[in-house]
Amino acid sequence: MAKDMRKILIIEDDRNTATLVATYLEKDGYFTLVENDGVKGLQAARKEQPALVILDLMLPGIDGLEICRRLRNESNIPILMLTAREEEIDRVLGFSLGADDYVVKPFSPRELVERVKAILRRTQPVFTAPRILNFGRLQLDPEKHKVTLDREIINLTTSEYKLLYTLMTSPGRVFSRAELLKQFYEQEEAVIERVIDVHINKLRQKIEADPGNPTTIKTVRGFGYCFSDHEPTP
Repeated sequence: MAKDMRKILIIEDDRNTATLVATYLEKDGYFTLVENDGVKGLQAARKEQPALVILDLMLPGIDGLEICRRLRNESNIPILMLTAREEEIDRVLGFSLGADDYVVKPFSPRELVERVKAILRRTQPVFTAPRILNFGRLQLDPEKHKVTLDREIINLTTSEYKLLYTLMTSPGRVFSRAELLKQFYEQEEAVIERVIDVHINKLRQKIEADPGNPTTIKTVRGFGYCFSDHEPTP
């Protein structure tokens, strides 16, 4: 099924909140689907293939974190978490499971729409540099939006892919966490820098031979990260 880039799925058990979000999105030209429990919401995400999912954490049936985990294991559908939980640990957990953004209730509906637009802009496939990038056994094909290791496809989240692409196109350059945040989050004041560490750790688990002793994506203590500029020995 082709993905409709104007279709937004809202999984929210508070009907007033769901209606408010849907109303503002539809005023901006989006088509919305609403589900009020976790089981039906997960089914709708799988069936409808929306451009983005707005996901509450506290849901009957299956909670939002579990839905996020399952969806991220199956697809790269962008996910915006919408919740009353504002503790840092909840945000870090949400991002570690693959969420693309996190909005805390009460919220501005207008701001939420702008965040949806920002997520959709930054999660589009990268076509600006179709050159295939190679580093030892690792290959990134921007035109096909595909990453392989030993010719086996590596399933990356949208954030992981864009992070790898950013680092891989500038081997040896050290990026600060703040610089990397600007690549993904236009409203960076709402995002903590630890999010980059979470994405880097998840990425290393997928591409490093020894994630505990990384040689591809290196940590520059007290500053940030860089992609190795030395080809690995065969």
